[in-house]
Amino acid sequence: MGAELLLIRHGETAWNQTKRLQGRADIALSDAARRRLTKLRPPPLSSAADWVASPLVRAGETATLLGAAPLITEPRIIEMDLGAWEGQTLDALRQADPAAMRRNEALGLDMLPPGGESPRMVQRRLKPWLQERGTGRSATIAVTHKGVIRAIMALALNWDMRQDAPVKLDWRAAHLFEIDTAGLPRPLRMNIPLEPK
Repeated sequence: MGAELLLIRHGETAWNQTKRLQGRADIALSDAARRRLTKLRPPPLSSAADWVASPLVRAGETATLLGAAPLITEPRIIEMDLGAWEGQTLDALRQADPAAMRRNEALGLDMLPPGGESPRMVQRRLKPWLQERGTGRSATIAVTHKGVIRAIMALALNWDMRQDAPVKLDWRAAHLFEIDTAGLPRPLRMNIPLEPK
């Protein structure tokens, strides 16, 4: 049996509210997100859990507000590098060059923002971390990003990202996986509501 991995996306930022692609931009949480998160905690796991967060401030802040103590910062779970797309909206990118965006988005796991990272590249950087977590003795609560959670879900469900996701994720909920010793994730339960404190 593997180790449990509970994935939580960071709380909302001002860029999320305007649908701007954040990537590696280090944007803090909105005041509304902070107020919401102070009232919540993650669902219980079957064993004591290590708290891990992306190095971006929005992830660390989310973990702290949810009760992380102590908190490990893990660079390998940082958001996908969106290169030239960072700060843009998908609508604006699609309007600026519809044909190029259609071609790029149709590549699924190999979609590559100019100067950025593809979802497949994200999976490659996550793999050693997943192997480490899968061989660990404790569960992991990881506060990370949409691109990272989608990359792990793609591994778990053998999803090539060329079509709609097989499971619609609630980005305000938690998503539970089991990670085997080879670092392969298996979905246990998606869209678990965060609990009131």
